[in-house]
This record gives sequence, C-alpha cells and structure tokens, in this order.
Amino acid sequence: MNKFFYLDKLNDKQKKAVETLNGPVLVLAGAGTGKTRVLTTRLAHLINKGLAKPWEILAVTFTNKAANEMKERVQSLLKIDIERMWIGTFHSSGLKILRKYAEKCFLKKDFTVIDTDDQERLVKQILEANKIDIKKHTPSNILSMIQWFKDKAILPSESKKYKFRFGKSVDISKLYIEYQDRLKILNATDFGDLLLLPVKIFQENSEILKEYQNQFKYILVDEYQDTDTCQDTFLKLLSKKNKNICCVGDDDQAIYSWRGADVKNILDFPDAFSNVEIIRLEQNYRSTDHILAAASKLIENNKDRLGKTLWTDTLNGEKLKLFYFEDGKDEAKNVSLEIEKLKLKNTKLDEIAILVRASFQTRLFEDRLLKIGIPYRVIGGYRFYERLEIRDAIAYFRVVQKNNDDLALERIYNTPKRGIGTATLQKIFKFARDSGMTLLDASKKIVETDELTPNARDNIKQFIENINSWKSKINKINHIELAKIVLEESGYTKMWLNDKSIEAPGRLENLKELISALRDFSNMNEFLEHISLVMENERNYKIDMVNIMTMHAAKGLEFENVFLAGWDEGLFPHQKSLEEKGTKALEEERRLAYVGITRGKKNVVISFAKRRFIHGTWNFSQPSRFLSELPQENIISNENLFQEEESFIVDQDEYEDNLKNPNRLLFKNKKILENSESYESEYKFKIGDEIFHEKYGYGVIKYIVDDKYEIVFDKLSKTKIVLENFIKHA
Repeated sequence: MNKFFYLDKLNDKQKKAVETLNGPVLVLAGAGTGKTRVLTTRLAHLINKGLAKPWEILAVTFTNKAANEMKERVQSLLKIDIERMWIGTFHSSGLKILRKYAEKCFLKKDFTVIDTDDQERLVKQILEANKIDIKKHTPSNILSMIQWFKDKAILPSESKKYKFRFGKSVDISKLYIEYQDRLKILNATDFGDLLLLPVKIFQENSEILKEYQNQFKYILVDEYQDTDTCQDTFLKLLSKKNKNICCVGDDDQAIYSWRGADVKNILDFPDAFSNVEIIRLEQNYRSTDHILAAASKLIENNKDRLGKTLWTDTLNGEKLKLFYFEDGKDEAKNVSLEIEKLKLKNTKLDEIAILVRASFQTRLFEDRLLKIGIPYRVIGGYRFYERLEIRDAIAYFRVVQKNNDDLALERIYNTPKRGIGTATLQKIFKFARDSGMTLLDASKKIVETDELTPNARDNIKQFIENINSWKSKINKINHIELAKIVLEESGYTKMWLNDKSIEAPGRLENLKELISALRDFSNMNEFLEHISLVMENERNYKIDMVNIMTMHAAKGLEFENVFLAGWDEGLFPHQKSLEEKGTKALEEERRLAYVGITRGKKNVVISFAKRRFIHGTWNFSQPSRFLSELPQENIISNENLFQEEESFIVDQDEYEDNLKNPNRLLFKNKKILENSESYESEYKFKIGDEIFHEKYGYGVIKYIVDDKYEIVFDKLSKTKIVLENFIKHA
C-alpha cells in the first residue's frame, strides 16, 4: 500500500498546502475548499514522513469540537496513539503550560479556573470595597473591560497607561490590578488568564520559552482570521525559532471583531515572517457556480484582503433569487411559502436555513412557521419567546393582566433590583402559603405587619402601587402603550440601557420587537394566549426542523437552501456599526454578507422589504448597498432593482455625510416616499394633517401605514405610531 495514500484524494493546491512543510505557510482557504482536510492531512504527513514526533507538533483550534474532529481524522489516517499529541483549543494548550509553571505567576499547580458567575461575584466584592455603585457600573461591564485588556495581551502593570475610566471615579486599570491580586490570593485564574499568563511566562523566562520552542518543531493553526492579539502573540513567540508555522484561515470570513478578533493578524502575516509561502485554496466543493460568482464579486469590493476567487466544477446551478417585499410580514409569509414548496418536493427541513443580521428579526419568521405548522430551531441562541428579557417582559404583562399569577410575580419581584432581598422574598412566600393567599395579596397584607424591615416594606409598597397603577390603565389605553409604560416605569428597560455588556443592545432590540409583536393582537389577553400556544408547540416538534439563526452563528455551517432575509440598508449593513467604526465596519459587514451567501449549496434567496416596522417605527427602506455589488448575470429578481435612478450605490465621498444623516440612506428614493400616499385614500386623516393626541399633544401625520398613523409630535424627538381612534383633528 502507498505510504502516502491520503495525498491521492487532494487537488493540486491542497496537496501543495500539505507538502510545503518548512518555513512559514499561510493557507488562504475559501469557504467550502476543504481546509479541515488539509490541516489534518498536513499533520499526519509530518508524522508519517518522520519530520516530527506526535508530541512535537502543536495544533490549535477554537473549539473542542474542531480539536476532536482533527484527532479522529489523524488517528484514522495513521492508526497511532494520539494521547500525547498537542491538539486542542488555544486555552487548553495554555492551561497545560500554566499547570507546569504556575509558580512563575505566583500560583500553585492546583489552581482553580473560575467561571463567569464566580468572576462577577469577585468583581462585585471589589466594587463594593471601592464604594462603586454596582447598579451603575455592573460587574459584567467591568469584566468586559478587563477581558479587553487580556485579549490585547496587556498585563495589569501595563494597563495604567491606557487610562480607561467610567466617569470620573471608576479607574478600570485600578480594578484590573485589584482583580488579578484577588485571583492570586484565591489561587485561581479566569479563562482569559489561560493565554495571558503563558505569554507572560514566555516573555519573562527565556529558558522556558526556549523549552517549548524546541519541543514544537511545527505549529498548525486553524481559523487564524479569528485570533486576537494575545493568541497571535502566543503563536509568534512559540514559532520564532523554527518558523515552521502553518496558519489556515480566510480573511474574507473575519466577522468577529466584536469579540476581540483582529483581521490584521492574518493580513499582516506575510510581513511578520520572511519568505512566507501563501497558498490559496479556491476550488469550492460546496456551492454552485452562480453562488460562488456572486460571493466572489461582492467581496472584491473590500480593500483590506489578500485576495482569492472561488470556483467550482458544479456548473449550471440555479441563479440567486432576489425578492422584494412590501414589508417584514410579507417577507416572512413568502419565505415560509417557499419553504412549504421545498417541503412538498421532499426537501429535508434540516437542509433549509433562514439567516438574519440581528436576532430580533427571527420573531416574524418564528410566528409565521408556527402558524403554518413547520417546525424550526434557533441555532446559536434561544427562540424569541424563550429569551430571558422576553420571558421577564411577558411575566410583567401577566402580572398586570391577571390577579393570581404567582409564578410570573415571583420572576419579576426583584428584577430589576428594587431592594427586596432573598430573605424578604422568602418571608413573603411563606406568608402567602400559610395564609392561602396569592403572592400579590400576601404582599399587600404583609406590609401592614412588622415582619419586614421598614425599608423592605417601603420598597414593596412602591412596587404594589406600580402594579395597581398599571392595572387601572387596562381599559383606558391600548395594550401596546400599556406594555411600554410597564417596561419603562418598572425600570426594566432602564436596567438594560445601563448594562454595558455585549448582550445588552441585542436584548433592548428584542424588547422593542416584542412591543412590535403586540400590534398583531387586539388585546393583551389574546397575545398571552398566543404565547401559551407557542410554548406548547415547542415541546411537540420532531427532529427535522428549519434552521433559523444570525449570519454570525452560521459561520462554518452549510445548507442546501439558504434564505438571507432583511437586506435593507441600515439593517444590513447595520447602521449602528457603520456609525461607530466607519469603513472598517463596512468591510466586516460585507464579509458577513459573503459568509451568508457561501452557506448555500444549491439555492440562495435574498430578500428585503420596502418598509419595515422596527422598534415601534415604520422605516421606508432602500435595498442594501450590497445588492448593487452582486453581478446581475448571477441573479434573478421579482423587481428591477438596478435602474439607474433608483440604484443604491453609495460612493466613499458620500459616506461620511450618510453616517451623519442616516435618514439620507433610508429616504433617498422619493418614489418610495410618494408611495405612502396610496395608503391614505380610505382613511379619516391625510398625510400632512395636524392632529391632537391626549398624551403626546399636537402633531402632524407623516405616513399612513396599514391601519396606523406615523406622527411627528411637537414635543417629542421621535415619531410615534398611533391608532386612528386615539387622535382627532387639531
């Protein structure tokens, strides 16, 4: 048998990537080009040729799943014991080193790696000791800044020069130093230390660095475009002597800057090492010719890239479909109809995916699929109505709407924190059980006794007054306005506004989308009944399901049929990202579009809506600028989207102006604005009419959409959507 039989299954470029064994190698592996096969085959080839023993190779990945897959493939190729091989995640490799040389960081070898909950408790103690308001500066916010330092390979002693502060009083560097000192006392590390401390050991102990440089004759790296500064420093220190480092990645799929990844690591690799061999894997084994042509043409608009062009032998595939819908509901309805057609053709639901830019977008698709009885799963997150902030909000609505919902009241009693501690709650629960009362009635009674502290009684009284106030409004205002008032006056929305964690903006978007969902129901009871049915249906689904996820969560996955929804300018590319990071963000958003398109194997459908109800406001949208960058010869559309007078091409000269005035992007096309007039003929009011609203005062009708009016009120900074029966002529 041929000793190198595994080479026979590789194409020419893959074979070159496997056989180029000496010196620094950068393998630019496009989507679906077989990078995992190349990586594992290269590892096996090094051992099989006798260039290195299994333990003399360091192979690092980002997930345990990828590491285990690599181990299994190598074992199947060589039939050897892989136990001594250094194949694992960055952090597992760092942990091995740190266990051996813990004392260099003033730790014992049996140190503990604490989890997020323990981290937050520790930071909370430090904040309280420094008399810092933990409501204003939450432990999770402080931890995110500390992690930023660690991702950048910045030690506590070096952090002072960055002068990061929250307000005048909160010095992040000082807190970082205190946090690390407390970890040492506890003989503990956190997850970020598992790479930061080995880097520190290497930088301060040349003999230890030399030991590992001598051990690892070869280094292999997977998904190199996703590395942060600390990970990159770790790799460069270890490879400095032998320079036999092979990094496999795709600069066109660098989409994780928000969690610390730096695309510059892969872009600057040719400059970091001399005599770098760059090998491009461009033959794609996943997608059809039209899909690859469209993706390649799109990504060519990015300037910061090393460059490659995907191609395939799979010719005569279907063109990408581009659908233009009236609104978000229409989009969800028609995408679902397309899915039903696929199902009738015996397409497995598992091979169908709906990809969106932001998690709040999933709600309309979830509701529609539930309505027509098609099972689905949300990958990389919870179903919309399962999300923590949605469950909390619904619990508030249940408490207001019903008199005896103890479970709902228990959930939100001290959320957000309102000075009602665990001991107080236990007394209230016991009082309710002993007296046979509902939790709300028991709360009203117990505040009349001396069982609680004066402060606790005052806090509970205030909470009860709020609930009574909300209940009194049930028949006076519509359920949408009531929901907004409840979330605002309870402090729940403010809680997430003040939260600086990476999840907070998404949670706020979801809360706004929940308010939007209420528009589909005539009252709150009808909505709550719908939620009950949703939760019940979720428990009855079978294995085969449609996949719904964000494009970020889709990286590394593939499906025969992909629906890319919500390609509206301002939504995708995301306006907030552009405002915060400018051109860099635009390029990352384009890479995200590239990732989305290349998830599809056979069919890709892209859609956008003329108008979309987002966070309580109707937005009249333009198609995403990315659509004008797709080659027309690879697309079929239900509308002519590329007429010169209506095309959405934003050149770089316009860019800064667009950022300063987002409405210029959203309302550039006057024809779309004029279309709104078609909605007014059957209504009591017309666009431009002056009106009066009892709560918001005087205003002017801006748009008429469905059965609602969008109004500019004199005393408000934002427009409001209101029903006809709540306004009158001024």
